[in-house]
Amino acid sequence: MIETPSFADPAPRGLCTDCGVSRMKEPGACGKACQFIKPDYPTLEAQVHGRDANDQGDERFFGVMQSMHRAALQPARPGAQWTGLTTRLAENLLDTKAIDAVLTMVPDGRDRWRPQPAIITNPADMAEAQGMRMGYAPLLALLEPARAAGHRRIAVIGIPCQIYALRALETKLGFERIYVIGTPCSDNTTTENFHEFLALLTDAPDTVTYLEFRADYYVELRFEDGRKRLIPFLKLPISDLDRDFFPLTCRTCVDYTNRLADITVGYMAGEGEQWLIIRNARGQEILDGLGAEVALASPGSRGKRQGSVKGFVENTRLAAGGLPLRRMPNWLRGVMGWLMPRIGPRGLEFARARVEMKATETILHLRRADPAKMKNMIPRHVWNLAEPYDLHPDDNEQT
Repeated sequence: MIETPSFADPAPRGLCTDCGVSRMKEPGACGKACQFIKPDYPTLEAQVHGRDANDQGDERFFGVMQSMHRAALQPARPGAQWTGLTTRLAENLLDTKAIDAVLTMVPDGRDRWRPQPAIITNPADMAEAQGMRMGYAPLLALLEPARAAGHRRIAVIGIPCQIYALRALETKLGFERIYVIGTPCSDNTTTENFHEFLALLTDAPDTVTYLEFRADYYVELRFEDGRKRLIPFLKLPISDLDRDFFPLTCRTCVDYTNRLADITVGYMAGEGEQWLIIRNARGQEILDGLGAEVALASPGSRGKRQGSVKGFVENTRLAAGGLPLRRMPNWLRGVMGWLMPRIGPRGLEFARARVEMKATETILHLRRADPAKMKNMIPRHVWNLAEPYDLHPDDNEQT
């Protein structure tokens, strides 16, 4: 069974991704739960994982971890974004009665790209949650109807700003157990903006069934008739988008890798497969439930990220508060589009580059748009990531 409750519209707020807390009975809880007010990652990491992240090694980039893997569900699920691993992990928790319900997203009935918050109790219905959605969705508003329905053990599949708020409120929610399957996120936008982006990529946007930013520097499109198309990152029409295509919230994200999930399932270090970060014993339990269904290997790492990140930082500075500049001569775009998959950072080095880019972007955009928030909103781990690129807090930018 799939339940898709409706919710009242929230009151307008500033930096807000509509995680759903403002739609709950106590919308004032946003003051404690919101990632964009005064996030406290060390405290919540200790609460969730038993300790906060080490500032050395790969925990500096990705947060607390017990292990990392390249992973693939075998066989891959038809129609999955990658192999269907995220969906299968939650499906198995339902299958084994470890949980009563999954709180996740399904496509809106009128628009395949628009996310619709849903409570799923039948394992077979998890197939409806496959694939990427674009747009804001009040996932956490599902907590109250889930609890009212008598669900006491739940799994939540969410992006970082949703999971931060969940963890901040978790001890008061009254559930016996919450499993958190997190996905990385950095750049969301409205569903309407996403349709505009699709229209710049193809003259048949309504027939696109799949879009993915891949770790080999290509965007992959799939169409209803079975066609596929690959577009190099450097040939994307990013500079043709409106300056506010990505809202300030997504340009000032302080958590790309979902540091408070039990298990993070992404792609950045997967080199064509998926990338798993097991953060605690509950995350290991989630993975162990699939046994031999998941092929695991050690993540690889190639190339050097520093040049790519420095170029990104400079572009972001020049953008004067809008999107990073992407314009270059067409002949050079072709050359760079050919070179980047061959010489650019790959595997874990690609993931480290992307995390550093997000950290530097957060600082530069918040300095321009809302400097008064920097003192409370930027956690220490973000400053640590930006330090190699000569971005340091001023006296009024740190507590």
